[in-house]
Amino acid sequence: MSSTQHETQAAPAAAEGQFEPRIIAFCCNWCSYAGADLAGVSRLQMPTNFLVLRAMCSARVDPEHVLRAFAKGADGVMVLGCHPADCHYIGGNYRTRRRIALLKMLLEQYGLDPNRLKLEWVSASEGLKFQATIKDFVESIREMGPNPLIEAEKEDKAARAKHTH
Repeated sequence: MSSTQHETQAAPAAAEGQFEPRIIAFCCNWCSYAGADLAGVSRLQMPTNFLVLRAMCSARVDPEHVLRAFAKGADGVMVLGCHPADCHYIGGNYRTRRRIALLKMLLEQYGLDPNRLKLEWVSASEGLKFQATIKDFVESIREMGPNPLIEAEKEDKAARAKHTH
């Protein structure tokens, strides 16, 4: 599908006022990034409103990166890594699993739905799983609506602007 076809498909959703979430997907270099590449070269249909950021290992995704993504306007964040016991760095994905569990608790304390953060294991040969994971996550975030932190910031700016006039 060409980029103009993507734009024309995205245009009706924007014209209807339908919320289109912004998703950040942190992918490990060895498995998930290769799975994303396989999905792309296989020309699998996926939403276009996600950004893939490559990390050498899912364990290299610092919690600060996730929190900053939400603070900068991401509506959802995914961390994708090798299947357990298949990590190229031995136990990286086990550390990731624990880290994501703690991050979900932290997000809840900040007032964000912990389901806005997703951890998934995708191998290099699972292009179809990458596609399905992205589609499902985009749809679940679309149902949740925009990032409430950004919406609150917009309201705060509007209130301050109103008071200064």
